[in-house]
Amino acid sequence: MHVLTIGVVCFGLLVGYITYRTLIRSTAQAAINDLATVVGAVGGGAVTAIVDPKSDLFGWYAIGLLAGFIIYGVLYKFIGDQDFSVVMGIDRR
Repeated sequence: MHVLTIGVVCFGLLVGYITYRTLIRSTAQAAINDLATVVGAVGGGAVTAIVDPKSDLFGWYAIGLLAGFIIYGVLYKFIGDQDFSVVMGIDRR
């Protein structure tokens, strides 16, 4: 498999999860603006301006982005004070 293909899949998984987490929140403060802000930051206007989206570098960026997200979740699970399901946006109703 090509690095760009794997990277795009990782990027899609991360953006999909962020979309789910933003839209599923049951607080009154959740808004589409939250989603736009996060996707803009993750999509990185600067990153896509500097790195050609058709290159392997963008694939590596997306893989690193998803890996960082997973590592954050794993570390928080073991050292965080708050309930892991709350932090990761898992609805336990």
